[in-house]
Amino acid sequence: MSKTVLLATEKAFSASARDQVVAILKQAGYTANVLESYKGKGPLIEAIASADAVIFRSDIIDTEVLDAAKNLKLAVRAGAGYDNIDTAAAKAKNIAVMNTPGQNANAVAELVFGMLVYLARGKFDGKTGSELRGKTLGLHAFGMVGRAVATVAKGFGMTVYAFDPFVKAEVFSAAGVEAAASIEDLYSKSQYLSLHIPATAETKGSIGKKLLSLMPKGATLINTARKEVINEAELLEVFEARPDFKYVSDIVPSDATAATLKEKFDKRVYLTPAKMGAQTEEANVNAGLAAARQIVGFFEKNERSFIVNGL
Repeated sequence: MSKTVLLATEKAFSASARDQVVAILKQAGYTANVLESYKGKGPLIEAIASADAVIFRSDIIDTEVLDAAKNLKLAVRAGAGYDNIDTAAAKAKNIAVMNTPGQNANAVAELVFGMLVYLARGKFDGKTGSELRGKTLGLHAFGMVGRAVATVAKGFGMTVYAFDPFVKAEVFSAAGVEAAASIEDLYSKSQYLSLHIPATAETKGSIGKKLLSLMPKGATLINTARKEVINEAELLEVFEARPDFKYVSDIVPSDATAATLKEKFDKRVYLTPAKMGAQTEEANVNAGLAAARQIVGFFEKNERSFIVNGL
């Protein structure tokens, strides 16, 4: 029986990526329904009702959406993080959840350095800035994105440290990265610190005054991970206490925090207007095509790689 696959992207893929995803699904004999640039939850609830599988990006797949998905067997996040889907509720309904790790890694890594250069050069205001060569970069987590950032950093001539208790020592050494002895050791060594941790019960609000105060003079924090990992109240305290501290992020903070950063600390902050890490043509194509191929593999060959909710 033919499968129906919903491509649900409130933040739409590029037209090229969308068309290539649809082509893969149609070649497999599936019906591909496209819902993009929609507003509110209503269109998603209506569209997912008949879907056997769904590809989504930053869309919120909560219990209400899953309850409407009567035929759904597989949900694939076109990206690495998957905290925008209720994985436990999906498992309870026997819906497998997958991600596409690594497909956006280079796009995020290049964005990290685009933002770093921009702020290190004083937002190109004509005054004297600083170079990245010879500086230390810390990577808080060393998954696919962290490793891509390390590769770029080595090209800039930076010394790279990383901390990730889930990664073996030989992985760090193979990448030319020094493993920090502890999370405190990482922050104390890092003139630049790039976050690549997921938003979990353990990490939410974990990046605050205790760790940031350990960073060297002139330190810069980079967040391309998740808004929730930052303790925003303590971040503002660090800005007040340290006139040398800087922050770049493609995660828009809460309205109140964003307003304070802009009003009081604008010269030391750069925030993209929206999350931009995966917003390249190449990343759109890589993640979208990986998601489509995983769906076909799941239904045709029972391939279950990248399932993240234990089914």
